[in-house]
Amino acid sequence: MGALATTASPVAAAEAADIRQYLTFALGSEMFAVGTLSVKEIIEYGHLTEVPMMPGFIRGVINLRGAVVPVIDLAARFGRNPTQITRRTCIVIIEVPTGEERHDIGVVVDAVSEVLEIPAGEIEPAPAFGAKIRTDFIQGMGKVNGKFVILLDVGKVLSVDEISTLASVAGQVPQAMAA
Repeated sequence: MGALATTASPVAAAEAADIRQYLTFALGSEMFAVGTLSVKEIIEYGHLTEVPMMPGFIRGVINLRGAVVPVIDLAARFGRNPTQITRRTCIVIIEVPTGEERHDIGVVVDAVSEVLEIPAGEIEPAPAFGAKIRTDFIQGMGKVNGKFVILLDVGKVLSVDEISTLASVAGQVPQAMAA
């Protein structure tokens, strides 16, 4: 016959809306995360074409179903040693908004861990000091099982404008050498 319709309480609905999903991954001994809404896919590391005269953090480009996608070594982008490639190393394809456009950028990570749901109440603001990366790259610090996960602001870390500027500087020949 008729089934009773149940509705979630307004408090439960509000709490559910404040929970966000993040893809977590390792870089060295630290855990990082990006919002799952910006992640397009995760692929095996390989088939990179190196591009000459690029900054050290740009590993090259890959052909992703006919599209040229730049691949950035996230550890090197943070000023660390380049990622050592292992069996667990992979490329996370992230969609980065740039004004009206969206660009796909691959990031090399040591290993992808899991997708976590982190309630907004468990996210602290970025620290003013102490992090080993630029503070504007950090969206917040998520508390998970008594540990912090660094939530990255993909719009800042993978800023197409900033990367283009760095790439053009890396490709310039110093005036003394040009003469």
